[in-house]
Amino acid sequence: MINHGKESRKFAVIGLSSFGFYLCKYLKNRRFYVMAIDINEPRVDQVKEFVDKAIIADATDKQVLEDLGIKELDAVIVSLGDRIDSSILATLHLHELGVEEIIAKAISEDHGKVLNAVGASMVIFPEKDMAERLANILEQSSILDYLDLGSGYGIVELAPPQSFCGKTLRELRLRERFNVQVIMIKEVVPENIIAVPDPDHIIKDSDILVIMGKDEDLDRVQSLD
Repeated sequence: MINHGKESRKFAVIGLSSFGFYLCKYLKNRRFYVMAIDINEPRVDQVKEFVDKAIIADATDKQVLEDLGIKELDAVIVSLGDRIDSSILATLHLHELGVEEIIAKAISEDHGKVLNAVGASMVIFPEKDMAERLANILEQSSILDYLDLGSGYGIVELAPPQSFCGKTLRELRLRERFNVQVIMIKEVVPENIIAVPDPDHIIKDSDILVIMGKDEDLDRVQSLD
């Protein structure tokens, strides 16, 4: 698995379209080592100012990948967009070279199945995942944001139902009644963030509750008046 010691984590991003470009940027902002690879020179030029190594190369060439020492990195993200054949071939070569963690972007379910079959450790569907997240946000007008944790669990930012206002978390007994946990409260007036709030915190109508739990339990809370 990926080494979780931040100072030693090293990543390669293959494919520098929009997803790959921003992934390089965000990984570098977190002070990780980033190697960026694309066959398209202008795309490589866009990232070379902020990544550790920017390389113009054909990632479907196994020898090229081996010469880059790519198997020494903690994880490689394959983001070749609509180039399905290229993403599959690159993933296969990475697997054969012994890369420990291969995260591959897929554009369809069938594409994802093939990527899994040739050695991807994880397959992601950025467009699908973002669409699902947006649908969850739009489902309830009281939801301000939603984070999918996987396996049926999530975190929501929720404007408190009117029945919560003026009561303490202890009085609401959300864990006992709904099997959810308030992990943070964002106070708007005055502006403040309370991490792991005290059970005696009194809920105000201006508060924003950050709640974690199973999706069906979160739905029950969201349906309260």
